[in-house]
Amino acid sequence: MVRAIDIVVNLFGPDEVVAGQTGFDAAFMDQVRLPQAMRGGVCADDYVRLMDDAGIEHSLLIAVRAGDPDWKGSFEIPYDTVARWCDRHPTRFSGLAGTDPTRGMAQLADLERAAALGFVGAHAYPHWYRLPPDAPRWYPIYAKCCELDLPFMLQVGQNLIYQKDVRLPSVARPILLDQVAIDFPELTLIGIHVGTPWADEMIAMAWKHARVFICIDAYAPKHLPANLVHYMNSYGSDKVLFGTDWPVIDPRRAVAEMEQHALRPAAHEQVMRGNALAAFPKMAERMGVR
Repeated sequence: MVRAIDIVVNLFGPDEVVAGQTGFDAAFMDQVRLPQAMRGGVCADDYVRLMDDAGIEHSLLIAVRAGDPDWKGSFEIPYDTVARWCDRHPTRFSGLAGTDPTRGMAQLADLERAAALGFVGAHAYPHWYRLPPDAPRWYPIYAKCCELDLPFMLQVGQNLIYQKDVRLPSVARPILLDQVAIDFPELTLIGIHVGTPWADEMIAMAWKHARVFICIDAYAPKHLPANLVHYMNSYGSDKVLFGTDWPVIDPRRAVAEMEQHALRPAAHEQVMRGNALAAFPKMAERMGVR
């Protein structure tokens, strides 16, 4: 059995639930059928046991930045909170630094601090800022990630209504990564959340650009588009990474449903583990993988 790497995991402990740091409400939990027993939160210590049950060796925890702090519904997971969990479970977690293009130079300094904390990549939700990925305000962040050798992951495709009173536009069609990848060929870009409903656009971007990858998180693997399953089992087996977007998808379900796709053994290993090690060299170093 492949020891998987999950590149998209959110902190969803009781503290985050009480503090309103999850970004979604009860209606969204109903939509994704989150079990009632989990709705009060699952602390990271307990999540490690879920990882064990699923066969996941390592996960990337996101220090989310979702919107200007003055905006309704916005929330943030502090870098230090994620760093503490990574320090508590150094072989199981690595950190991803959330990014906010409205913070200007302060965000660039924060990325330097994240790198010093041992974070292995950066993360963004373009819809929270109503700024598409090719908007100029993102470009200093891309440049700093190149400088620090931090891969940059961002949600692409549609975004749902996570809170009934916060309705945000879907601003990140995958095709918008094209200009970014042209302008920053050194930058590893990972489009998370599949790219739905434009998965074929995401495949096109990964096929065109050497450092553009797809993550298949946030949707149950059994519902992945047929074209994407074919891609990761054939000519794109080196361009697709596994993720869950926990708590949206239970890791045990995700791993089991990936096995049901019956990919070629080499392709399955790449998607579930090998591609993540290649895309996140600082994570591989942290895990002691050469």
